[in-house]
Amino acid sequence: MSTLTRIAVVSVLGLAVVAVMTLRPRGGNSATSTQATPSQPGLPRLLDLGATQCIPCRMMAPILEELKRDMAGKLTVEFVDVWQNPDVARKYEISSIPTQIFYDASGKELSRHTGFMSRQDILARFREHGIALAVER
Repeated sequence: MSTLTRIAVVSVLGLAVVAVMTLRPRGGNSATSTQATPSQPGLPRLLDLGATQCIPCRMMAPILEELKRDMAGKLTVEFVDVWQNPDVARKYEISSIPTQIFYDASGKELSRHTGFMSRQDILARFREHGIALAVER
């Protein structure tokens, strides 16, 4: 495949993603979407902004649930479906999903990552910021 063809394919895919995000029905919260809520005071926080119908987001869902369960009392883990809550996407200036935002215990944003992220990578990112949550399995 030529370079020009590759550029055209990537451009068309990019436009398709933007079109889907723009044309997606707005409003109405489904049972699977949540609003961003304040984190538990004194705990680091992972905010994952995605959509229940996005494939990489769906791949992350069990990881987020596992972290939420395993890190209860140590880490606040939240998921927000930005297709159901477009105002949240605008608030956090999200242009691609999934996007993970890492916060320290005081609520200060530490870093962001866009795309799929494994449990090990999430814990490693917190460690990079001096937050050791648990020994990895």
